[in-house]
Amino acid sequence: MENSLKTEFENLLEEASEATFSTDYLQKLSDRFPGEVIFSTSFSYEDQVVTHLIKNLGTDIFTLDTGRLFEQTYETWASSRAFFKKKIKAYYPDPEALQHFVSENGPDSFYQSVEKRKACCNIRKVQPLKQALRGYKVWITGLRSEHSAGRGQMPQLEWDPDHQIIKFHPILHWTTQQVAEYVQNHHLPYNHLHKKGFVSIGCEPCTRAIKEGEDFRAGRWWWEDADKKECGLHVHQ
Repeated sequence: MENSLKTEFENLLEEASEATFSTDYLQKLSDRFPGEVIFSTSFSYEDQVVTHLIKNLGTDIFTLDTGRLFEQTYETWASSRAFFKKKIKAYYPDPEALQHFVSENGPDSFYQSVEKRKACCNIRKVQPLKQALRGYKVWITGLRSEHSAGRGQMPQLEWDPDHQIIKFHPILHWTTQQVAEYVQNHHLPYNHLHKKGFVSIGCEPCTRAIKEGEDFRAGRWWWEDADKKECGLHVHQ
């Protein structure tokens, strides 16, 4: 299954050029892999845009509930279900793994070292993600190149070797203004933390608003070096 899927990915690359990977490509993927395309949402501005783009395509949607999200994120989750009228499946950390980690290290040990922070992310996000992607061939994301220097040269259509899945980033090259205007023009529900300086919104203890002139990712794991600010959800070649 893995080798055949990678071959399908290579065929997709041969059939199309980067210029054709507009949001219309979502329809092509849905037609080519019926019932095997899934979208991961954290209810960010970007993810609300993508949810609106796929709402009539039959694409499955899931979210990762780490147990430490902002109350505003849960509010956006509820309003999104009502607005889009879409089922959003929730995935949670393994309770035994989480219990052991917190018991051994404490509830806020992620501040102590990069290793402990990544271990926390692995339990709360990476492992539930593997469960969520199981059985699917295409993973749709709301990633944008502006959010991280490392994403500047990332292709819109890529092979994820870690999860053995095809990934597509439909709004990778959209600007922040384009995203905000789309949300406003289509009256989409959104996380109101975005209006308070929060750009990339994750777990509450690991997220803060950014200050004027700061990088997009400055509000995530701000106590760590910039080159360490990834949680392991997205692995790029």
